[in-house]
Amino acid sequence: MEFNDGYPSYETMAIHDEEHGKHIRKVIWKVFWIMLGVTLVELLVGFKAESWGLGKVFLQFFFIGLTIVKAAYIVLSFMHLGDEVKALKWTLLGPFIVLVLYLIFMVDVGEGNYAKARRYVMDKNVTDAPHHAPAGNNEGASEHH
Repeated sequence: MEFNDGYPSYETMAIHDEEHGKHIRKVIWKVFWIMLGVTLVELLVGFKAESWGLGKVFLQFFFIGLTIVKAAYIVLSFMHLGDEVKALKWTLLGPFIVLVLYLIFMVDVGEGNYAKARRYVMDKNVTDAPHHAPAGNNEGASEHH
């Protein structure tokens, strides 16, 4: 009785012996250290990206990729998907990967690109607008005819 609260220990409640409990704790610590390592790599790259000359597109794919890796590893470890057959793993992870790729496409190429391409039209205060006025815009024209 670890906590002196009258409840049986975890190993007794889960019908596990102490060896199985040690194995479970070992898996949890392994996941913790792997996640910590990946997070530290993300932080290092994030802080050093400018001095290393890494491009914005590379950083986007790098961080999204590592986020997907971390999410998949958590699902495989804590939801016990790692113990299943390969077909079931791909059946569950496949749609998730396709959804993430679709969202990336929509943000970068779809609607997100439309806003980037038309930013100077939507916001007259944008400082990096092209030097020529868009077609049909007579703001720069002289007021005297």
